[in-house]
Amino acid sequence: MTEISWDRRSFLKASLAGMLVLLGGTPALSKIIENNHFPEGRLTLFNIHNREKLTVTFRNPDGEYDLEALRAIDGILRCHYTEDVMKIDIRTIEYLNRIDKELGGGHEIHIISGFRSPAYNDLLRREGRHVAGNSLHMKGKAIDIAIPQVGIETVRRTALSLHSGGVGFYPGPGFVHIDSGPFRTW
Repeated sequence: MTEISWDRRSFLKASLAGMLVLLGGTPALSKIIENNHFPEGRLTLFNIHNREKLTVTFRNPDGEYDLEALRAIDGILRCHYTEDVMKIDIRTIEYLNRIDKELGGGHEIHIISGFRSPAYNDLLRREGRHVAGNSLHMKGKAIDIAIPQVGIETVRRTALSLHSGGVGFYPGPGFVHIDSGPFRTW
């Protein structure tokens, strides 16, 4: 029987590689990981409700996550109705990062809706807004976005091409929904 010895870097590489496989990573992405180079974990987020902006590096080139940066992301994606904060699923953050990188990177991503408290979700349902009763927004696993420099049709096509989770297209209100659930579209 062979004993496997893990150092911190090996563990992080294996964890990120496994996560990217689950997110629909490509063989090219696997090569990047094998060579100790990770796609930049950097986002610029603008919350349209409270006008807050955040530029943050949440993962370094070695694949290590910055917990303070992740908390800052949780904060900007908080429910604007109740101000409740939820830990956002790292797979959702990585999915958003991959979309940005596929589009060239460095875009200001407008947040239409991040975490949605149960109270706010219920309010939207009562108003007839066609939100799911068990929305992934309430679990910190969904984000509604727009990238004005790119356009929502291009954002939608890019999200779909990654096959990493749910993709909803809302051309009327002008946003794309992404989530870390199973791949599906609407």
